[in-house]
Amino acid sequence: MQNWLEIEKRHDSGVYNKHELVIVRGKGARVWDIEGREYIDCVGGYGVANVGHSNPEVVKAIQEQAETLMILPQTLPSAKRAEFYQTLTRLTPEGLVRVFPTNSGTESVEGALKFARAATGRKKFISTMRAFHGRTFGSVSLTWEKKYRQPFEPVVGPVEFVPYNDVEALRAAVDEETAAVVIEPVQGEGGVRPATPEFLQAAREVTREKGALLILDEIQTGFGRTGKLFALEHYGVVPDILTLAKGIGGGMPMGAIVMTDAVADGMPKGGHGTTFGGNPLAMAAGVAAMRYIEENRLWERAAELGGWFMEELRRIDSPKVREVRGKGLMVGMELKEKSAPYITRLEKEHAVLTLAAGPTVIRFLPPLVIEKADLERVVEAVREVLA
Repeated sequence: MQNWLEIEKRHDSGVYNKHELVIVRGKGARVWDIEGREYIDCVGGYGVANVGHSNPEVVKAIQEQAETLMILPQTLPSAKRAEFYQTLTRLTPEGLVRVFPTNSGTESVEGALKFARAATGRKKFISTMRAFHGRTFGSVSLTWEKKYRQPFEPVVGPVEFVPYNDVEALRAAVDEETAAVVIEPVQGEGGVRPATPEFLQAAREVTREKGALLILDEIQTGFGRTGKLFALEHYGVVPDILTLAKGIGGGMPMGAIVMTDAVADGMPKGGHGTTFGGNPLAMAAGVAAMRYIEENRLWERAAELGGWFMEELRRIDSPKVREVRGKGLMVGMELKEKSAPYITRLEKEHAVLTLAAGPTVIRFLPPLVIEKADLERVVEAVREVLA
């Protein structure tokens, strides 16, 4: 049998630190490695697998569409693309009715920045400390962590960073030169940190006052992850632009920029484009995933299980734990020391896959279809490695 791990490491670009296993199959909230070992997956493709791995409805939609039509440029209208737009805009808040389909989260952010500049005629963006919006040139410009930005400077600017949840700093930063304020309702890579209602509401107020746009990045928080269909529902705030990806496609690489009529109409014809964005295969997967989320009300499941899960993690009596926080099934356990050794032990000793969110946080992003019994096993595994 070929050593697939060594082959991947030999030819890979090297930008990722690799786990010492090869995953070959997934179903629901479980994955299996090449040796047949079964894992509880609390990585979920970095928050992609909201409907579970190999969701039957998504698989069926992809199979049927693959046999019919896989690629079609956006200059040629598609019934499946129209169905995707109709399904998505029925779920998004009132006023967010125009869609630009993308292939990933970072592309959604990149496009949103262009739409914001085109609509306002302004250049400046406001982001937040600890923010993560992607790694391509535009999105990395909004990403706080210096290790992502500094090697590639000069990046796109001007960008001003304000402390997350600091209302006064935000109000002071937004001026007549600001094109948009870009905020994650819950910071993911930044440590699983929810926004305060006052912060997001102030962002909406000050952008309206100054003629700027509000962009909410729900790439990780969208589609039920936080206990609401979209995290913005926790705050009663509707942005001018909503960036989406991850859970939107049930595992297919895709994303979307959803915006108001005014924002969409500000972009000149040909001002933005994509070869693969909006292809029928991705659109079919997106329709199936969104329908599954809606019909099974997975956000309610995330709210119930996530609340229970966080309380159980908080009950772990360990001096190593600083805080447990999050919303729904987007959960972070911040330690008083590096989290990496505990993430490794969870995998090797307990067959539980988790991921980091900064140097000291263990992050849990399980599929929203995960069973409570699996989360009980996760809690016990965490308790044991911390002991």
